[in-house]
Amino acid sequence: MNALIIEDEYPAAERLEKLIKKLDPHIDIAGVIDSVEAAKRWFASEAAVDLIFSDIQLSDGLSFQIFEAFPAHSPIIFTTSYDEYAIKAFRVKSIDYLLKPIKLHELQRAIDKYKNFKGDFSPQAYAQKIDSLLESLEIRNRTHKMRFLVKNGEQLIPIHQEQIAYFYTANEMACLVGCDGRQFLIDHTLEELESMIDPLCFFRLNRQFIARVTAIQRIHSYFNGKLKIDLRPETAQEVLVSREKASAFKAWLDG
Repeated sequence: MNALIIEDEYPAAERLEKLIKKLDPHIDIAGVIDSVEAAKRWFASEAAVDLIFSDIQLSDGLSFQIFEAFPAHSPIIFTTSYDEYAIKAFRVKSIDYLLKPIKLHELQRAIDKYKNFKGDFSPQAYAQKIDSLLESLEIRNRTHKMRFLVKNGEQLIPIHQEQIAYFYTANEMACLVGCDGRQFLIDHTLEELESMIDPLCFFRLNRQFIARVTAIQRIHSYFNGKLKIDLRPETAQEVLVSREKASAFKAWLDG
């Protein structure tokens, strides 16, 4: 059995290869590829492999672009940090979907699934199995905005929702604050943003702030039932959640 790894982060690729070898020393790693373009060149010139392990977000795009150009004739196990791609992953012949950091027992389950499945692999059988899987899943309608195109000097850069810490308003202008502390003006009001973004990830704290769950650093009890929030990155403004919103905020944090 030979496998291909498509992963643009060297430590992640190295760790995955070690985990695979730990589970099954007989699996031969045919190659490690770090970009969409490199993968396209590989598939254009190399023989097929038995199994593909592929990250989804690569340095030059999404790995789905690879399999649109070269329809996969081998089963794929997708690996990624972002679970919003799960359904699309299954649609391109994925047999499993592993969230990073990958756990050994989950990788074992995925490889076992491949071994049980490979005997009846064919494009038609694969399509039927994936269709059956999709029918059994309760798919949430994903209509929220995943990226914002912002201006950085003379450049336009996309900011993915995972890179956003919070939004706030100042002087009637809305700002996006990244997890790295960078700030960008955006052409949306907080009211518009509230209807665009994923409510499972973001919460409207008050009239001035919408925060991502990962930006909530500390919560303090405040007078009159209010909550005081410390955000990460820090902000000079005091961020309060009203008594009326406090219960909904706690329920949102509790998942």
